[in-house]
Amino acid sequence: MSEQAKANRGLIMPGIGIFLFALLAAFCQPGNGNTSEDRSKTRVLDLSRGAYISSEECGACHKAIYREYSMGFGGDIEQAGTADRSIDGDSVALPSHVSYAGTGHSLAGADTFPGHAREVEMGGESCSVCHFPMYFEIPDLDRPETGRPRPRPPGREAGGVTCTGCHLTPDGKIRGPYRVEAPHETVADPRIQTSAMCAYCHSLGRRQVGKQTQTFLEWRDDFHRPGLGIQHCQDCHMPRTIRKTAEEYNVPNRAVARHIWTGGHSKQRVSGALSVVMVQPDEGKPDLQIHIINIGAGHSVPTGSTRRGLFVFAEALDDTGKILRSREWLLAPTLEDHSDTRRPPPDDPAIQQASAAGSQHEPGLRAGEERILKWTPDLATGSYTVRTRLVYDLNRFNDRSLSEDQTEAIVTSTRIRVR
Repeated sequence: MSEQAKANRGLIMPGIGIFLFALLAAFCQPGNGNTSEDRSKTRVLDLSRGAYISSEECGACHKAIYREYSMGFGGDIEQAGTADRSIDGDSVALPSHVSYAGTGHSLAGADTFPGHAREVEMGGESCSVCHFPMYFEIPDLDRPETGRPRPRPPGREAGGVTCTGCHLTPDGKIRGPYRVEAPHETVADPRIQTSAMCAYCHSLGRRQVGKQTQTFLEWRDDFHRPGLGIQHCQDCHMPRTIRKTAEEYNVPNRAVARHIWTGGHSKQRVSGALSVVMVQPDEGKPDLQIHIINIGAGHSVPTGSTRRGLFVFAEALDDTGKILRSREWLLAPTLEDHSDTRRPPPDDPAIQQASAAGSQHEPGLRAGEERILKWTPDLATGSYTVRTRLVYDLNRFNDRSLSEDQTEAIVTSTRIRVR
């Protein structure tokens, strides 16, 4: 080797060393998303499998979020659903000895009804589009009709609403509220924090009184547009906390939504949605008014499935606690142009949109609405306690003895005198 070559080598080798050191230092800087330690733990996620990626795979990195999704941490759902197996026989992974159950999204594939409905409703697409959704594009918040997502094909339903069902974009990236470096392609999309994210599965087309799954349209038309509030679905149903999105990675602590989706199964949510005020307008007269007020739900109550109903029970008790007189009301949707019968919905393509059961009843409470129910019990002269109970029933077609579907949301009472 010539003296000139040796001299050049002496200059090049230290230069390469300095460059590699600088490159390594850059990757190890806090906030870059991946340290050298992080890279040794990196689990590269193959997004080409799309919506078939299981939530358990996502939970390997996003541990706290998966704990909420699958185990109900932060929620208060005690009922684990009507079955603990999906329609293709795969068990839903739930741990033993956890006080609360998994979320409705994690159990969406465990309900035996959607399994049967696949055989009778629109080739299985009516229920499966939401219980087993493929990826979708977030719709425009103000689009009159939202369309519907596509269902995963038969044999791919296990897991219910998976992480990729919501977070995977049609072009194969993972969307979230922040720009991040991750072992998969990501895209920041602020719409994921708006109600538009929930629209596909919680509106299903255009607004129709009594139709199945109208919650997004109720929020948009009755709450958001009139200016009743600025909250979006996530503000109530996915309360936020400060933490990392992936615990083992060098990412900052910041506001992250809890993936619990508390709703109709939650006493916290139902109790916070309503207020009850009892009034005796005229002293000495048994005329009573029960004011039911939707103060906390940004949509109708009840909402979602047409099977849901809000029962109002009023009771007049003597001083021994004996119930002397009672009355009940049902607040529930009635599908337009359908009769009002006591029969449950027929097992046909209209099963989810059948007419409401029960005698003639009150429609549901819209966002911000106050409803006055009047009652004049036949009471003799004396003093009484009048008690009102609100019970939210997830399936009012069931026998009343099936209390697992029922949540006693509010109990209030007042003393009255009758002359």
